[in-house]
Amino acid sequence: MEVLSSGKTSFKVEVPYKLFQTGENRPKPLIVYLHGSGQNIEGFEKKMISLQGIEAYHLFIQGPYPDFRKVKHRGKWGFGWYLYNGKQGAFKKSLEYTSEFIQSIIDTVTLRLHVNRLCIIGYSMGAYQAGYFAFSRWKHTNDLIMIGGRLKAESFNEKRFRKCGHINVIAIHGKQDTIVPIEAQREALNLIKEHGVPTRMIELESDHKMTDNVPHLIIDTLSQIGYDTVKITQDTNQ
Repeated sequence: MEVLSSGKTSFKVEVPYKLFQTGENRPKPLIVYLHGSGQNIEGFEKKMISLQGIEAYHLFIQGPYPDFRKVKHRGKWGFGWYLYNGKQGAFKKSLEYTSEFIQSIIDTVTLRLHVNRLCIIGYSMGAYQAGYFAFSRWKHTNDLIMIGGRLKAESFNEKRFRKCGHINVIAIHGKQDTIVPIEAQREALNLIKEHGVPTRMIELESDHKMTDNVPHLIIDTLSQIGYDTVKITQDTNQ
């Protein structure tokens, strides 16, 4: 056998997203939603439906990697945000690759929108991805909400943290979480707080599962940092 050529190439996959707005046609925030491992865009939108009470553009993105583990039928597949083989270098590379993908969607949908701030919300696996996105795209991100995840602070240095003092970092975490122990997230937030990043930890009497009151906690938190609320009506522009 004679090997004539070898190498590497890339391929593209089609990934659904959904964008809608609530409130008036005026400059307002863009909120990006990243679901958890094994979830999909439809399920996460249902869980976060209360956030339609925030005046904003709402962008739901589905993870690019299908997860076949929990379901047998393609129509019920869940999805993930990155690949993890136990090696930190490969993990960070996957986080970066997906962040580029998320940024490309944001760039596309905001061409004709008047966005005045960017908020990234992620749950579990989506929280890991959201945290990496926020601190790697720090010039564009204003608010970060991580639910049941951990900020991979070790992926960045002190110089980067000092540049991120404009990012409001809010962590919502169950005290009994055994999937992502709350102590790990506390440690990460304490580290970035030392370098001037504003942080807030909301601790719940729950485990890793996102409880029904989480969307309402998010609404309250966003209201406190300047987001406007609207009344949810049947004619919401979706």
